[in-house]
Amino acid sequence: MSQKRPRLRLGSEAYRELRNRVLKRDGWRCQTCGAADNLQVHHIDRRSKLGPDTCDNLIVLCAQCHASIHNNRRRFG
Repeated sequence: MSQKRPRLRLGSEAYRELRNRVLKRDGWRCQTCGAADNLQVHHIDRRSKLGPDTCDNLIVLCAQCHASIHNNRRRFG
């Protein structure tokens, strides 16, 4: 039986810094619709599926687009 690979999960301060880096990288805009309000950072590969807390796995979405992705269980990208 194979073991699950460990997932990189940051502490709260390190995650806050990473989140701010991702917001800056994405120009403080939703990467789906371009909105600049109610921004959230979305894990492309879900944490529950061992998605890491890394810049490559995070994208900025507005709350509406973020909810849409989760409600439709649609994979981003």
